[in-house]
Amino acid sequence: NELEALITGTKTMVIRGAAGRKLPYGRVFVNDTLYFIKNDGEGKVQAKAIVADVFQSEKMTEDESISLIEKNQDKLRLTEKQYKRWSGKRYLILIQVDKVDVIDPFVIDKSNYENMDDWLPVGNIDEVRA
Repeated sequence: NELEALITGTKTMVIRGAAGRKLPYGRVFVNDTLYFIKNDGEGKVQAKAIVADVFQSEKMTEDESISLIEKNQDKLRLTEKQYKRWSGKRYLILIQVDKVDVIDPFVIDKSNYENMDDWLPVGNIDEVRA
């Protein structure tokens, strides 16, 4: 799974994309800390990493999008399913991470986040600990 690949270092980059600019576009910066939740229904934060680099595309053609993914596949390590999901998106954000650490798991309070996406910009993580 993606989290395990980040923890072991076989994957060093995460990708998000859409037809338009949506989270986390414009909200992730070098030296930010990202916290990762294992998608297992428990909603526990299990790891964190430092953002080493961020690439946010301008509007791209399908071919440009595919080319960008292929150039970064050694860091993305996308499965075939993930490749199909992200290739061809008009806007992509590639986030290179460093120093991925497993942490003592904790639950976050998601009650202030109406639109549950897979990205929750929280500012200070301590403010959302349950």
